[in-house]
Amino acid sequence: MGIEKMTMPQLGESVTEGTIEKWLVQPGDTVNKYDPIAEVNTDKVNAEVPSSFTGVIKELIAGEGDTLEVGEVICSIEVEGGGASEESSEETSDQKVEPAENRNAEEKKTSDEKKSAPKNTNARYSPAVMRMSQEHDIDLSLVEGSGKEGRITRKDLQKIIDSGEIPTADSKQPEPQKVQEQPSPSKPAAPKQDIQSAPGDVEIPVTGVRKAIAANMLKSKHEAPHAWTMMEVDVTNLVQYRDSIKGEFKQKEGFNITYFAFFVKAVAQALKEFPQMNSMWAGDKIIQKKDINISIAVATDDALFVPVIKHADEKTIKGIGREVNELAGKVRAGKLKSEEMQGGTFTVNNTGSFGSVQSMGIINHPQAAILQVESIVKRPVVMNNGMIAVRDMVNLCLSLDHRVLDGLVCGRFLQRVKEILENTSENTSVY
Repeated sequence: MGIEKMTMPQLGESVTEGTIEKWLVQPGDTVNKYDPIAEVNTDKVNAEVPSSFTGVIKELIAGEGDTLEVGEVICSIEVEGGGASEESSEETSDQKVEPAENRNAEEKKTSDEKKSAPKNTNARYSPAVMRMSQEHDIDLSLVEGSGKEGRITRKDLQKIIDSGEIPTADSKQPEPQKVQEQPSPSKPAAPKQDIQSAPGDVEIPVTGVRKAIAANMLKSKHEAPHAWTMMEVDVTNLVQYRDSIKGEFKQKEGFNITYFAFFVKAVAQALKEFPQMNSMWAGDKIIQKKDINISIAVATDDALFVPVIKHADEKTIKGIGREVNELAGKVRAGKLKSEEMQGGTFTVNNTGSFGSVQSMGIINHPQAAILQVESIVKRPVVMNNGMIAVRDMVNLCLSLDHRVLDGLVCGRFLQRVKEILENTSENTSVY
């Protein structure tokens, strides 16, 4: 017999952490390899985490609601063979010794980083907690943890940060420090102190998914210098062509051919011609991705998901339309798999589906751009011959990471998308 540790898996590209929403097992339960053991939320997906081993659950190290970085231990399991020999001989004794060694290592590491050890000697610091405490100069010895066995969690630190009352290493008497900080004109009060519920107000708890989305959007806005540009496109011929084939197409293929499929195909073709747009910022370099994988934004009542159409440049309009239809159905049925949300290189968002005509999207980190396809509306347009005609017009709004992309290449890219769409007609094949 041996003890193995199971860690937080990476449930999507660029996913760095996950929240344990619900444990599906308890200590003492017997599980087989690949059996689901927990429900986890990230900014990209809700997923069940499978067991990495067959054995008996020993300890749930992370609690429900805890947010852990990818690679952090979430639970331990007793398996047949393969474990460390020192754990197999005297299990009870070894379980006492091993955590003590871990604690000594943690305490030494904490001391080296000029952080005091917590009052609870059983407390463990996750990398996320250590980083957060260092970024905000929080003395962890002054923090009371709400996690299992008094463990300090990211939630505990976020609550302190939101309150504006930071316990620091040189504040032996934190209360006077709070009094000094509150009236400071240079430090505005945190929103939690200002916003209070009044009679009749409805308080809606923030779910793990919504917190993860918020964190990823905030990271994108903080890290990527967003720029924005828009181009209007005359899609009159495209609208007429799609309307002329939609009935026959639905009868033959079993699903609707949407305008969005034409837009995704045009974007994929333009990305192939302007590969700079299909890039990511990687700190000391820019990575230009070979595969063209289009992320599409699909919303539910309380969350936003971004499934991916892989190798979109190699697919027909019909193939893209079918995949968009299938992925959207999986999102709304809660059956989207984590691998179906990985590998995206560029995002196309169908904001026109709810009537928007102009918007600026937040880039889907770590991608370099996102294109908002707005609502198709009829407008009077001055034609080349000077006459005014009613045309079907659509705005394409592009948000870009200015570290990676400049206005020139983005303008040319959008111009190419416009050209493809405006030349779509009955001569265009959807197959």
